[in-house]
Amino acid sequence: MQNYNNIQKFLHDFVFNKKFINKSLYELEKIIYLKNKDIKNNSHVFITGLPRSGTTSLLNFIYSSDQFASLTFRNMPFILSPNISKIFNKKNIPKKERLHGDGISYDINSPEALDEIFFDNDDEFIKTELINYVQLILLSGNKNRYLSKNNLNFKRVDLIKSTFDNSKFLIPIREPLQHAFSLFNQHILFCKLQKKDDFIRRYMKYLGHNEFGIEHKSWNTPIEHNNFNSLDYWIEQWYLFYKNLISKYEFHNNCLFVIYEELANPNYIEILLEKISLKKNENLDLNYFRNLNKKKIDINYNLNNYNNAKSLYNDLKQKVIFSN
Repeated sequence: MQNYNNIQKFLHDFVFNKKFINKSLYELEKIIYLKNKDIKNNSHVFITGLPRSGTTSLLNFIYSSDQFASLTFRNMPFILSPNISKIFNKKNIPKKERLHGDGISYDINSPEALDEIFFDNDDEFIKTELINYVQLILLSGNKNRYLSKNNLNFKRVDLIKSTFDNSKFLIPIREPLQHAFSLFNQHILFCKLQKKDDFIRRYMKYLGHNEFGIEHKSWNTPIEHNNFNSLDYWIEQWYLFYKNLISKYEFHNNCLFVIYEELANPNYIEILLEKISLKKNENLDLNYFRNLNKKKIDINYNLNNYNNAKSLYNDLKQKVIFSN
């Protein structure tokens, strides 16, 4: 989005502001491409949870196996028509680091969190069309399993499971201080970027990315810390998010809680692959996560606030590591 020209920006604004365009193309796509194959019992993978917990790295790692279909930047902005959109968007772009400045690079064929455009509809539409939409994505990638990263799908685990009973939900958990510091830094960064270029704000809003930036929305109502520009706000949000999520999904058979720091261990990765029924192959680098470096944190924060989160983190590592 940072290198879009004015014509590309206009196209994205026009398409995303007019829902009927994507929906009309979706209906056309179904007429042309839908085969009604049986994909209901396939083991699809949905990565979800707080951003900055390793969700994108997990997405890229699993996608590198070449055993899954996923939405990619090639599908923008016609997200609901993955086959038609590939016809329109053939131009390759050189690989570049994303705006987050976190060392993760992408090109037009990289998987991305785009399916919120589909899920930003009423529940009836989602229940009726999810199996069709996923099938269209599978057809576009010539695969049998769907891979999705959507940080908002933690809210609709049961809804997705009602369609794909054998699906797996990967929910990463990261050490709270490091995680909160990363969220805090991204919020500051994207506030600056969005003030310089309003298209970045609009683009993120279209895709439901309110995790940080000018239009940030809290995951839970703040209790003691409501200043977005304070590290304590992000630490408290971490605590509230995982406390609520664990209470809801700790014993959910389809949910796998993944400890972020353990991803640096190849043996842990092998267990993860087994849990999602993914066979090792030459494309998968079991040392993919070897550079999970800790950041030096030199700003003040409330120790009691952090201790609450740290205590929950330590408890979760013992209770839910690959639960079920």
